[in-house]
Amino acid sequence: MLEGVMLLWFILAALALLFVAIDIRSTPESPVLKWGFVLLTAYTGVFGAFLYVLGCREPLPGLHERYTAARWRQTLGSTMHCVAGDGVGILAGAVISSFVGIAGLAEVIVEYVLGFAFGWTIFQALFMRDSAGGSYRAALANTFIPELLSMNFLMAGMVPTVMALRRVVPAANDPLTPNFWFVMSMGLLVGFIMAYPMNWWLVANHLKHGMMTVRPTAQLAGMAGHGGGMGGMADGSGGGMGEMAHAAPGMTMGRSGPTRPPVPVMTLVSFVVLVVGVALAFLLRRG
Repeated sequence: MLEGVMLLWFILAALALLFVAIDIRSTPESPVLKWGFVLLTAYTGVFGAFLYVLGCREPLPGLHERYTAARWRQTLGSTMHCVAGDGVGILAGAVISSFVGIAGLAEVIVEYVLGFAFGWTIFQALFMRDSAGGSYRAALANTFIPELLSMNFLMAGMVPTVMALRRVVPAANDPLTPNFWFVMSMGLLVGFIMAYPMNWWLVANHLKHGMMTVRPTAQLAGMAGHGGGMGGMADGSGGGMGEMAHAAPGMTMGRSGPTRPPVPVMTLVSFVVLVVGVALAFLLRRG
């Protein structure tokens, strides 16, 4: 029964990944978020493809800016960006831990450190440095707290899910088996769901942005001439030579007043949630 479920999962995941990888090439999204949706679909299969179609895929030409301006879609982009980047490091940590023979809390720490390091320094700061005027150092400073809060909620959902499934799925600790990748996919899927509310708060308080729109300058000029699709706010980020990026109105980072509740309070909350999630994981492991 379990083998059949996993076989169906991987077949559907492969088809979903193929669809997103091909279709997203024509979506006027920023390159880093395109890669993010491809990675998310690799992790979560048909769920990632469903979220791409529902949250990012342009329904009609010229509507991407207005379509992605909805708060829940902006939050979807923010959460996806987090899980896509952190997931690479988390999976690397899980594989390394398995081969080295690390387990328990030590494995969780390795996954957390690698997940946060890759998500923060590469997927957030490096790929989004244009949002900080091209300065990598400024991008590191701007993205540290948002990445930390989102990562804590992601791990709080992922760790207990993985621990619980490892009790019932044989060979789930071995990266050379499909069981391992199935369990990690389920963990990242639950982690995505868990991180979504925190990303809503981060987007609402302009600490993170979500979806963006990147169109060739010539296409923008043509749309302006026909009065369509220019609902975004140009911020110059994410676009290459001859391109222009637009973020949804009010969704750019660092342009709002004090957050409510304050950032230190939400940081404390995120660590409390993380500790509770890890504690629950070890209770499930021993149960």
